[in-house]
Amino acid sequence: MKFILLSIFIFGTISMASAQKQINIELKKQLDSILQLDQGIREFGDTETSEKRKDTIAALFNYSKEVLKKSQWMIMKEMDSIHLKKVEAIVAKYGYPGKTLVGEPANTAVFYVIQHNPDIISKYYPLIEKAGKSGELPFKYAAMMLDRKLSSEGKEQIYGTQVYSLQIVNSKTGKKEFFQYVIPIKDAKNVNQRRKKAGFDTTVEENTRRFGFVYKVYTLDEIKKITKPSN
Repeated sequence: MKFILLSIFIFGTISMASAQKQINIELKKQLDSILQLDQGIREFGDTETSEKRKDTIAALFNYSKEVLKKSQWMIMKEMDSIHLKKVEAIVAKYGYPGKTLVGEPANTAVFYVIQHNPDIISKYYPLIEKAGKSGELPFKYAAMMLDRKLSSEGKEQIYGTQVYSLQIVNSKTGKKEFFQYVIPIKDAKNVNQRRKKAGFDTTVEENTRRFGFVYKVYTLDEIKKITKPSN
């Protein structure tokens, strides 16, 4: 019995060591840094982020909080461009750097960078989808990218993750007003079932409230009519 237990212990230790060796530590550090910056600049602009947290984020970027408030979007755009070049080089070398290669949450870094560069989503979506289906990336991320891809193509989204806002002219008052909406969803009545299956922990209604408005079902034709420029 002692021999069996010892064998199990040794085998388990070897297996754990082997699993640890699979993680590319340097690549993980690089992706952790990219993820921290990518999410940090966006968290800074979130209305729910406390001033104390904004101080911490500003220190991370080595800017004053005042500079970040004035130049957040310019800094974010420049940073997204730099990160895209980095992750494209990483993908060319390693394929999608998933959980097996870099662990979590570093395995989400490439997703976020691509998601924030809409022009190249169509190119990389198959890679993201494969990573999601294989478990290298939580599938909900592939679902979010599919929604963004479909939305950018003028099609209905599947999981209700994409919202949009713009100024429109109220046909009754003739005044400009802010209009926010969830981009139309295919088979909207069953969207929450799909969200749950994909790994989301909120309903489309709950997710929409995070953006400060109430979910309402629209068709593509209805949105075209509402957002049609007035003559």
